[in-house]
Amino acid sequence: MGLLYTLGIFLYGFLLKAASPFNPKARQWVEGRKRLFQALATAYRDADREARPVTWFHASSLGEFEQGRPIIEAFRKAYPGSRILLTFFSPSGYAVRHNYDQADEVFYLPLDTPRNALRWLQIVRPERVVFIKYDFWFNMLDALRVKQIPVFFVSVKFRPSQLFFRWYGGWFRRKLDGITWFFAQNDESQQLLHSIGMKNVSVTGDTRFDRVFAMAANRDSFPAVEHFANGQPVFICGSTWKEDEELLFPFIHENGGKFKFIIAPHDTGTERIKYIIGQLKVPVVRYSELTAASAAQASVLLVDSVGILAQLYQYAKLAYIGGGFGVAIHNIQEPVTFGVPVFFGPKYHKFREAVELVEQGGAFCVYTTAELRGKVAEIMEDQKSYLLMSDLCRRYVDDNRGATGKIMDYFLENR
Repeated sequence: MGLLYTLGIFLYGFLLKAASPFNPKARQWVEGRKRLFQALATAYRDADREARPVTWFHASSLGEFEQGRPIIEAFRKAYPGSRILLTFFSPSGYAVRHNYDQADEVFYLPLDTPRNALRWLQIVRPERVVFIKYDFWFNMLDALRVKQIPVFFVSVKFRPSQLFFRWYGGWFRRKLDGITWFFAQNDESQQLLHSIGMKNVSVTGDTRFDRVFAMAANRDSFPAVEHFANGQPVFICGSTWKEDEELLFPFIHENGGKFKFIIAPHDTGTERIKYIIGQLKVPVVRYSELTAASAAQASVLLVDSVGILAQLYQYAKLAYIGGGFGVAIHNIQEPVTFGVPVFFGPKYHKFREAVELVEQGGAFCVYTTAELRGKVAEIMEDQKSYLLMSDLCRRYVDDNRGATGKIMDYFLENR
């Protein structure tokens, strides 16, 4: 199985290189890893690990980074002498956060081959490693176990369908043996780990609640967006895919005079932006071209950059979160922390917060434009009911905070 896994990794890398001339994301992935080890060796050539031990944090992409950010920043405060290395697998994280000021170095993670894993650890020689949520790179985990380097997974979430918990998943289960501790999001994850004999787990919750709460408390202002809204209620369509937009566009066309709409697609590539502009029948302005004059005329603000959507929810009256007609919905905690009731498609049951907010009345699953139209009309007609929903959303985030403190308590008690 190990040989098959490594062959699969090599094949994955080969396919990305083959696609790189035609696919911008593949090109970023490949280009970002050129001369990676030379740059890493240069950064750590004169590192004094006795004076400044290295703690390595890894996030798959931008979303996982935001989830782990409270831990990184709390760690920096608790261990000011440590050297923090941050790595990303996806260009979506590295492109936005390669200048993150709480890390001493930010790099891409190399392809997970045995040779790369060994070479990486020989250069970095971390004192501990923290993986955020997931990204189980098995050759790297093997190398970390051999070198007896403590490994932690924070905000980890397991499901029964994963290979670790299948009768034929013995090889995958054994790869978890070298992990020092799991900080799980929920009881189900803890129970699943217990079912395969792993007791090194505690339920600490989801650090993303800490992150979105802090973000709302320390929000930035966007005067151009405020000018665009011009006192009208704002409906934000966040992280949308084409399937979501097929539901949303008719609603937008019908309600151009009732709402100002902000659309932030999941993919902000040139072709996707052109597609959305071509489909809309109301005045549109791109965020990158937003001016006082264009803001006054537009009904839709199209966000063609990454990294600002989470802050824009402060201006929303209502929000629709994309992904629910594909694999799964995207993050709903970002709008909810601002007290914004949310809508999404039917693929939401993997996320406890979505399920619970649907049950409590702060979130709504819709299948069609007609359902969205009816529910929005109902909410907007009853201001008292809306305020109750908004307060429910804020309290939900507040009630679920605290994961960062629990995780840091462990580290401080086990120095």
